[in-house]
Amino acid sequence: MEQKDTEMNDKGVSSSTSGVVVQVREKKGPLRAAIPYMPFPVAVICLFLNTFVPGLGTFISAFTVLCGARTDLPDRHVCCVFWLNMAAAFIQILTAIVMVGWIMSIFWGMDMVILAISEGCRDQAPAQQL
Repeated sequence: MEQKDTEMNDKGVSSSTSGVVVQVREKKGPLRAAIPYMPFPVAVICLFLNTFVPGLGTFISAFTVLCGARTDLPDRHVCCVFWLNMAAAFIQILTAIVMVGWIMSIFWGMDMVILAISEGCRDQAPAQQL
């Protein structure tokens, strides 16, 4: 028993010091990649609206794309990304009757807040290095 533990520890130590870096990237579909990176207060407002009126926060976030908000779809035109967000809002509104749209709307709002936080951390990183 002790011999197996030491072998696993030896393997764990050797593999952790070998210098292998693994990077994982999430592959997003076009609707999810169209969620804009908004300022944190706007993202929180959209989450609040999506929680109580499914699709309303997503509808408002579509207009932030027209105001210059960045998305994970840089190769698509702004109008295309705007209409993708409008389609997501429409889907949330239509399927809210069977609770699917309401849950989707809340998760969409949570993604908006997560993206806003990650954008804020990315913007603050160079300032902390100075």
